[in-house]
Amino acid sequence: MDERFSRRAFLGAVGAGATTGLAGCNTMLPRSSGDAVETDGPLDTFAATEFRGGLERQGVSLDETIPTDPEVEWTLREVNTGDHTAAKASPVEVPGGDIVVPGDNREIRRVTPDGEVVWTERVEETGRGIHGTPAVANGVVYIGAYDGALYAFDLETGERYWRTKLGDAIGSSPGYHDGTVYIAVEYYDPSGELFAVDAVTGEVEWSDDRVTNHPHSTCAVDRDAGRLVVGANDGDLYAWSYPDLDFQWTFSTDEPIKGPVATHDGSAVFGSWDQTVYRVALDDGTEQWAFEPDDFVMSGPSIETDTDTVYVGSHDSRLYALDFADGAEQWRFDTAGSLIGCPTVTNEHVLVGSYDEHCYAVEKATGAEVWSVEGVGVVSSTPLAADGAVYFTDRASDAYLDGKEADDDESDPDDSGGLYKVVSADGN
Repeated sequence: MDERFSRRAFLGAVGAGATTGLAGCNTMLPRSSGDAVETDGPLDTFAATEFRGGLERQGVSLDETIPTDPEVEWTLREVNTGDHTAAKASPVEVPGGDIVVPGDNREIRRVTPDGEVVWTERVEETGRGIHGTPAVANGVVYIGAYDGALYAFDLETGERYWRTKLGDAIGSSPGYHDGTVYIAVEYYDPSGELFAVDAVTGEVEWSDDRVTNHPHSTCAVDRDAGRLVVGANDGDLYAWSYPDLDFQWTFSTDEPIKGPVATHDGSAVFGSWDQTVYRVALDDGTEQWAFEPDDFVMSGPSIETDTDTVYVGSHDSRLYALDFADGAEQWRFDTAGSLIGCPTVTNEHVLVGSYDEHCYAVEKATGAEVWSVEGVGVVSSTPLAADGAVYFTDRASDAYLDGKEADDDESDPDDSGGLYKVVSADGN
């Protein structure tokens, strides 16, 4: 265990507060009032819940099945109510089976599988709320928001431990490993920075400001390859060694890299707004293959390692299955709207949301549609498969947004975006 992690474990044991930065770190940024995370024992090495299932962001849940005869069991409204077109926050399952869902209305909620709200907390005032998806470790919910701050909330009560102001906006999702939270942060310039933050105290441990022009992308950590990678709106993929965080290389595309990066077998797979999906070697950043759909790629790829298949959506309204080895197309599935959220791979199916206001289940072997469920707005979240059910969120419909403006914020909540739980009507 290196010095950085040994020091952090000591802080967790004694409940220490503010500390000075490590060698090579930037000066500490202002931090709002709050307490260090309370820990009863050693810190978690890995998160209990991580966006896209883990540090590699592969988006695969092979132990999960989906409903066979879908119906919406319940809906929690007014989750996403803003008109920003980026992919919106996604629900995650936490230990015990409850769901934590953040929204662009600034709220983050813990909800039971029966739809009962256990607690609701808010981030500071910001017009775009939360777009990222939480990581949960040490009994703590870690999430960034568009006020430029990273937050730590108690999983049981929702009480806020700390809030660390890092920049002007955070649209990405945090990653957690061995007591550190990693997050990409945006500045208005436009520029950006990648941060490593102490999970106990909220103090900055390390940062690198070479990431420019709004890094909305979610970073991936590949421990086998010894790399941390993240994309940015400047069109570059950035790589550092891991865990020592020495900068290694950039891979340049012609347009923004907005979606999450996924890794497997010494490679990073990601999409760019230059209408290309790339596979790039993690050791030196060389291109291994490129696949060209017919429009932008903001969706984060899923990688099913058992079959060496990549699943990824595009603004061209299609979900693609690609061969991981060479990028060859295996099948495509057409919807009636852009696919900007990430797909989720289950035991036999792929789940994906579309701008046509539907969440789809597709046979992963053939690309044939199994079913679709309609919401009231665009579905840009990453669907969650948990205990035989499917959860997804949608973004507020035009009717809601028009009504909000016309009625001075008194529009019908039934027209607002929500969290949906889909189950089998026949009980199977």
